[in-house]
Amino acid sequence: MTKAKAKATAMPWVYDDGGRAAAGFTGTTGDCVCRAIAIATGDPYAAVYAALNQWARIERPRRGRRSSARTGVKTPTIRRYLHARGWTWTPTVTIGSGCVVHVRPGEVPMTGRVILSLSKHLTVVVDGVVHDTHDPSRDGFRCVYGYWLPPSHVGPTTAVTGATRRITLD
Repeated sequence: MTKAKAKATAMPWVYDDGGRAAAGFTGTTGDCVCRAIAIATGDPYAAVYAALNQWARIERPRRGRRSSARTGVKTPTIRRYLHARGWTWTPTVTIGSGCVVHVRPGEVPMTGRVILSLSKHLTVVVDGVVHDTHDPSRDGFRCVYGYWLPPSHVGPTTAVTGATRRITLD
């Protein structure tokens, strides 16, 4: 006997390239980080592309190549870039917990702009609608590892100024 998959409700999806075509970029590539940040922040795609490549220059990769806005940005660089812009990370998966949050209505924040971290992909939810070049939800079964909330969602006691803080040990 085979077990039938439970029916999940996928989130609505609209095509959005984040301004890639308008910026003069052509073809397809692995630019989901750049595209997601451009959509979520409302910044021009070309400006986000240049900024991510600038942040990639300070990386010290242990293996392989440095990040590239065109072919993929490493997680530590994404984290540093978004933290510097005041975004807040909320993990949804912990060690041993398994997947508990999926790309479904009601399981992720449904108001405002939210960047979702999926397996090898970043996408954006704007007021309950997924904005991407394809539907990443896998019919509502794709796991969300965590999500980024913009500075406007951060409470007054946890607000991030965007300034770089240096900690010195005496």
